[in-house]
Amino acid sequence: MEIKELYKLYQQHPCITTDSRDCPEGSIFLALKGDSFDGNKFAAQALQKGCAYAIVEHLPDDADPTDKRFIVVDDTLQTFKDMAREHRRQFDISVIGITGTNGKTTTKELVAAVLGKKYNVMATQGNFNNDVGVPKTLFRLNEDHDIAIIEMGASHPGDIKTLVETAEPTCGLITNVGKAHLQGFGSFEGVKKAKGELYDFLKSEQQDGLDDGYIFVNTDDDDLMQMANDRGLIFTSGYGTHDCEDAIVVGKVEACDPFLRFSWHLNDEEETDVQNFTVRTKLVGSYNIYNMLAAISVGLYFDVPTADIIAALEEYTPTNNRSQLTETERNHLIVDAYNANPSSMGAALRNFRDMEVSPKMAILGDMRELGEASAQEHQRAVDLMKEYGLEEVWLVGEEFGNTDCSYRKFHDVEEVKKALSEQPINGRYILIKGSNSIKLFQLPELL
Repeated sequence: MEIKELYKLYQQHPCITTDSRDCPEGSIFLALKGDSFDGNKFAAQALQKGCAYAIVEHLPDDADPTDKRFIVVDDTLQTFKDMAREHRRQFDISVIGITGTNGKTTTKELVAAVLGKKYNVMATQGNFNNDVGVPKTLFRLNEDHDIAIIEMGASHPGDIKTLVETAEPTCGLITNVGKAHLQGFGSFEGVKKAKGELYDFLKSEQQDGLDDGYIFVNTDDDDLMQMANDRGLIFTSGYGTHDCEDAIVVGKVEACDPFLRFSWHLNDEEETDVQNFTVRTKLVGSYNIYNMLAAISVGLYFDVPTADIIAALEEYTPTNNRSQLTETERNHLIVDAYNANPSSMGAALRNFRDMEVSPKMAILGDMRELGEASAQEHQRAVDLMKEYGLEEVWLVGEEFGNTDCSYRKFHDVEEVKKALSEQPINGRYILIKGSNSIKLFQLPELL
C-alpha cells in the first residue's frame, strides 16, 4: 500500500500506537522492532484489544492470514517516518529543527517558551528526538498550531539526515558541536559532519528558491561558523557574546550567583544609543547564555515583542536534571545529571569554578559512548578538576576509576548511596554531573 493510501487510512483512524498494551478503540497499531523486542508478535493482540488495523512486516503466528486488517510493509519504521512526513506536509507552518551536542533540549524549551508568548507552539516533549520520537512528535501537529519545534538527536552518521527528511524543517539551529557519542561517530569531524546534515537540508531548501532555509548561528563558535560558511548558507541570524558583523544579538554574562544573569543588545551599526536589556534567569551555568541568546534570536525573527521574550526567559524553570539548583535541608545541589560528554563536563566544571560559593564538592559520573577516546577524555576531565582547585571530588564509574588521581572513587551509584548513609554530607554546594546511565539522579534525595 502506498504512503498516501496509508495516510488516508490514518485520517479515518487518527491515532497510531506502537505499544500493544495501549490500544485505543479504532487506532492503528504499528509494529516496531528492536534488538530486544518485536512488535509484530503482538499485532493480533492489538487488533483484539480494539485497534482497527495493524501495520506489520510479517504476520504473527496467531494471525488469520485472510484478515485484511493486517497491512504488510517492508519496513514499519520507515513507513512510520514516511506517514509522519505526509502528516507534516498537511500544515503550511514554520518548522524549527534543533540539534547539537549540548543544550538542544534546554534551547528547545527556551525557544518554545519565547514563541509561546505569541503563537500556538507544538514542541518536542521530553527527549523524543530520535527516529521514533520525531515521527510521534509530528503526529501531534494539528490545525491549531502556528509553529513546530522539533528536537533532533544523533549518535551515528546519517541520523540527522533521516530526521530532517522526515520533519522537513524550514529553519534550524545547531547549538554546538562537541565530543559526544564518539563511539558512534568515530571522531570529532564525524560529529561535525553528522550535525551538519541539518545545514545540508536547509541549504537544499535555499537552492530550491523557497523562503526557507534560515539558520540561527552562534557566532562565537568557530566550528559552526565554518560549517555554515562552507555551505554558503544565507539568511543567517547570528548571536554571540562579541560584537561582530554577523552577530545580531550580543549578550554578556553579568553574574552567576548562582543563577545566570545576563544583558543583551541588538548589534545595529545605525544606532548610536544602544539599548541594553537585562535577564535574570533561573538557570545555573554561564554556558546557558548561548541557549538564551538563541531563543532571543528566534523570538526576534518571529516578531515576538522584546518584553515578552524577556518575560519568557525569566519565567522558565529547568526540569529533568538539567542545570537545576536544588536546595535541600543540608546542601545546595547543582544537578546536571541527565547527560555528560567532554564538552559539557568541561563547561560545568568551569562554571562551578567561577561560582562564588563555598565550600564546594563535586560528584561526577562516567561519560559514556566515547569509544577509544574514553580513557584520555576522563583523564583530561580529572586534570581539569585539579587545575581548577577542586579538592573534594567523588568519582563514580569504571572509566573515572581508571584515572590517575587521588580523588575518592566509587564503582557505581550504589556505593555512593552507602557512603552517604554512613557519612552524611552537610553545608556544601555540590555539583552532580554524569551520563544518565550512571544514575546520579538518584542522589539528590540523599543529600
